[in-house]
Amino acid sequence: MLLQDKQTGHLVEIHDLETLISPLKPTVSGQLQAGEEEQDPEDYKKEQLLFPSGESLPRCWMDENYKDS
Repeated sequence: MLLQDKQTGHLVEIHDLETLISPLKPTVSGQLQAGEEEQDPEDYKKEQLLFPSGESLPRCWMDENYKDS
């Protein structure tokens, strides 16, 4: 799955979808998709990522207490 880094606008390829959708894990490993060479995986804070369309990630992916308003 490709997501976008809010600060740079670059795409980040996420390989572990279970970690991405788990609200208990604040970071997810991904590979930056910039340049011609394959980049090493890095940890990204979920709050710094969004969908390429510009939408934020669902709250239930980032906040374990999302049901408590």
